[in-house]
Amino acid sequence: MSVTYLDAIRSAQEKAMEMDSSVFIYGQDVGRFGGAFKATKNLAERFPGRVIDSPISEDAMVGMAVGAAMEGMRPIVEMQFADFSTVGLNQMLNHAATTFWRTGKPCPMVLRLPSGGTPGSGPFHSQSMEAIYSHYPGIVVMTPATVEDAYTMLLEAVKMPDPVVFCEHKLLYYHLKSDTLPKSALPAFRAQVVRAGRDVTCVTYSAMVHEAVAAAKELVEEGYEVEVVDLRTVKPLDTDTILASVARTGRLLAVGESWPWGGASAEVVARVASEGFELLDAPPKRLNAKDTPVPYHPNLWAAHRPTAVRIAAALREVLRY
Repeated sequence: MSVTYLDAIRSAQEKAMEMDSSVFIYGQDVGRFGGAFKATKNLAERFPGRVIDSPISEDAMVGMAVGAAMEGMRPIVEMQFADFSTVGLNQMLNHAATTFWRTGKPCPMVLRLPSGGTPGSGPFHSQSMEAIYSHYPGIVVMTPATVEDAYTMLLEAVKMPDPVVFCEHKLLYYHLKSDTLPKSALPAFRAQVVRAGRDVTCVTYSAMVHEAVAAAKELVEEGYEVEVVDLRTVKPLDTDTILASVARTGRLLAVGESWPWGGASAEVVARVASEGFELLDAPPKRLNAKDTPVPYHPNLWAAHRPTAVRIAAALREVLRY
């Protein structure tokens, strides 16, 4: 029986609650309803009193979690959509992120963000928020791209002493499957080379990993071998793995589904340009979504985000230099 990306997230929460009685889940309709995407289905029955429905106030949800974390609990907060988390930014950025530095007390909490676009979701249910959270010190930002990482990285996130923003891509929930859940894992702060290559490095994360791998397979027919690096966690950023890949290929394309201004892909390019300039045989390039709100129409949405076709075209530009 196969395991979906969403199953992995549900199973990780179940496992975390089994292992630690201080872990609880808080969010809108996470109890008997099982959450907007059913990521907490049946967990309220399994753990009475520990899967708690919240009011419709993201500010209150995150604020309660911060207080609980400071008192020794390990809350997992589920946002219905990543976009809605902006209502709780004050609590997350000004309180959770700074608590240890102000008080010496840890703030171990996980903020789960169903992230990224899907056809027809539009500007209020499609945003990729990782760049905003990554800008602030004191927050870990994870962006799992596989069933295996969704499971192991969420378990690791719950155990961390720091607040973690866990960006899980909605497009992967049902479409991505694995045979079983993993028994071991790469540490969450390590990037992973998911496809070896010699001609150009493509650094990306989350759902874009699968688009990048598809683009790499397309370019094989043209005689090019693309190395694809999955960041897995964008804050902190595993610069060493990125530089090691660029040292092998001499070329870089950084891809992200978020908007181009100040995103994770911009940080990747900045790190390589400042710390590995001598490794480059061509100017580094980045590819992001269009710098507009995410459109509703499926055809416009497909044109708005990076796809395998667009990534392949950008890779050809880097290779032709």
